[in-house]
Amino acid sequence: MQHVSRRVIVPAALAGKRLDQAAAVLFGDFSRNRLKQWIEGGQLTIAGESVAPKARLKGGEVLVLGADLEPIVAIRPEPIALQVVHADAALYVIDKPAGLVVHPGAGNPSGTLQNALLNLDPALATVPRAGLVHRLDKDTSGLLVVARTLSAQQRLAAQIERREIRRIYRAVCQGALTGGGTVEASIGRHPRERTKMAVRELGRPARTRYRVIERFRAHTYIEVELETGRTHQIRVHMAHVGAPIVGDPVYGGRPKLPRQPTDRLRQTLQAFRRQALHASHLTLTHPETGATLTFESAVPDDMVTLLDALRSDRGAQDAR
Repeated sequence: MQHVSRRVIVPAALAGKRLDQAAAVLFGDFSRNRLKQWIEGGQLTIAGESVAPKARLKGGEVLVLGADLEPIVAIRPEPIALQVVHADAALYVIDKPAGLVVHPGAGNPSGTLQNALLNLDPALATVPRAGLVHRLDKDTSGLLVVARTLSAQQRLAAQIERREIRRIYRAVCQGALTGGGTVEASIGRHPRERTKMAVRELGRPARTRYRVIERFRAHTYIEVELETGRTHQIRVHMAHVGAPIVGDPVYGGRPKLPRQPTDRLRQTLQAFRRQALHASHLTLTHPETGATLTFESAVPDDMVTLLDALRSDRGAQDAR
C-alpha cells in the first residue's frame, strides 16, 4: 500500500475558503470525496490538528497530509446473508451482525456488507457506496439504513448532517456507574497511533448521552444516544470517563472482574472478544414520504449471555 505524505502552506489567494475547498485545489490529484474522508479521519490536518471540512482558512496555515492510498478495486456482489428489517422503494434497514465489515478496505477486500448489498440489490451499483449512509464498526452489531436511490441517499445524509436521525445503542461497560450523564469531548485522530481515535482539544466536537439500565458489581448495562457521529465515538467517550466498553480490543484495556467472581462470569468475560455494543434503535424521516420511521433490534445472543452471567454473579454475591 502506498503512503502519501505532503505539507503545503495555504496561499493568501485561498483565504476565506473552507478546508475541503482549499484541499481540492492544493491536492488536485485526489478526488474531493477522498480528501473529505481524509479530513474527517484526521489524515489531512492543519499542523497536525484535526478540524472539520467546513473550517474556514485564513491563509498561511500548514496543511499536513499523511494517508495510506488504498488501491481502487472493483466491488463485486457476494452471496452473504443479510437480515433485512425493512425494505421499500427508497431504502433498506439492515440488522448487521458483529464481525461484518461495512465496506471493503485495507485487509478487507471482500466479504463486506457492501458486497452483500450488491448481491441483494444489483441496482445499488448505481448509488455511491452501494447506498450506505452511515456505518458501524466491524464488531458493533445492529441497525443501519441503506438508500436505494441517489436522491434518498442525499436526503438521508442531510438528516444525519442536521442530527435528525436518532441512533440509540445498548452497551455493557466496565465499572459500576452511579448514574447517567453526557460526555462532551472533541475527538480526533490519535497523535501516535493512526488507527485509533482519541479525545483531543482541537478535534471535532462530539457529544454522547448515556443512561443506566442495570448495575452489576463491577459493570453497568447502559443505553447510549449519539448526538454526533464521530469515528469510534461511543467507545472513545466511554473510555474517557473511565467506563470502557466490555471486550473492546482497542479502548477497553484489561478486563476487570468483581471481587470473587463466579466461574461462569470469569469464563464469559474471557470469551467475549468484541465490544459489547449494539445499535438497538433507529428513528428517521422517510426520504420520499416524510413519514417518521422507528426500528428496533433485540440485543444479540452473545450480549444476552454476558448479561445473564453478570446477573448470576450479582445474585451469587447477594446470597453470600
